[in-house]
Order: sequence, then C-alpha cells, then structure tokens
Amino acid sequence: MMNQKPFSQACENNKNPILQVIREVFIDPVTVWEIGSGTGQHACYFAGQLPHIEWQPTDRGEYLQGINLWREEAQLANLKAPLKLDVTDASWPINAIDALFTANTLHIMSWNEVQVLFKRLAENLNPGAPVCIYGPFNYNGTYTSDSNARFDEWLKSRDSLSGIRDFEAVERLAAVAGLAVVNDIAMPANNRLLVFYKRG
Repeated sequence: MMNQKPFSQACENNKNPILQVIREVFIDPVTVWEIGSGTGQHACYFAGQLPHIEWQPTDRGEYLQGINLWREEAQLANLKAPLKLDVTDASWPINAIDALFTANTLHIMSWNEVQVLFKRLAENLNPGAPVCIYGPFNYNGTYTSDSNARFDEWLKSRDSLSGIRDFEAVERLAAVAGLAVVNDIAMPANNRLLVFYKRG
C-alpha cells in the first residue's frame, strides 16, 4: 500500500516553463485530458494555476494510487479523480475531448503505441481541440544535443521499443489524424512543446 507520494524531479524542473506555454493555449473553460499523468505532479500544479479549467488525469492502473495521493493533498475542486487509461485500450472513457496534454510519453511508448495514440485522437478529439505534447524530439533524423543522444541510448537499453521520436514522423501521424501543428516551442533541457489543433 503506497502512502508516500511519488516524486519526479523532472516534473518539478519543467512544470513552470510548461505552464507559461499552456496557459496561452488552454484559454477556454474546458476539461483538459492529460495522457500519462505519471506521478500526478503536473496535474496538481496545472490545475492549481489554471482554475478556469478542469484537469482530468489519466494513466495506467499502477499509477493511479500515486496520482490520488497528490490529488488528496492538493484539494483542488477542478482536479478530477484519475481515470485508468492505456492508449491502446479499444475504447477510451470519453469520446468528446475538448483539450489534451501529454508530457514525456511519446519516447516511453513503442512506436506502435504512438500510432495508436494518434488514431485515438482522431476518433475522440472535438473539432478545434488544442493538443500540447511536451518532450524531446529529433529533427531531420538528428539529435538536438549530446544529452538527448545519451538519453535515447539509455531509453533503448531498458526498452528497445522506446526512444526519442522524429518530429517529422510525429507531424505526419498528426496530419493523418486531422491535427495541424501551429507551434513548436523550444523548452529547457533540450525539450520541445508541440501545439496542435484538431481541424474542424
């Protein structure tokens, strides 16, 4: 039984830079679905800083207890209880998503899972829905830094199906899913924040 909140130093480091971007994207009072909420730190921070939206954390079952520990401590009326969700689930617990956020997930998933994610986004996003995707990306098949190259090597050593994704390949998947990239923002520690909108 988990009684200590899980903690990610990376979440602490990147939460404010991410907030500065997403507060300009998630302007309307909608529910933002977070794919792969992990520890729950982002969910609590963003819900606390963006009181006009409702934040819906999701992740695989083994992470829900840790997310709930953060949520119970935060006591935020606009932070919903986490839902169990694997992107490969045949059906998601909602089919009308108005906004979506995910951080540091595409390089953890297999490429097949990334493809399924975008297929589900095509099916579940409402027209005009903004999508923010944070993490490291390669450009023109090249690492953007030595540290990203080392990180990719580490990722593949623990799971050969994981790895830093090529921006161009992700953009092609997004286009097929009806998503247009409108911004690609440089972030600290050689990360990017990609902003898409679902075409009407």
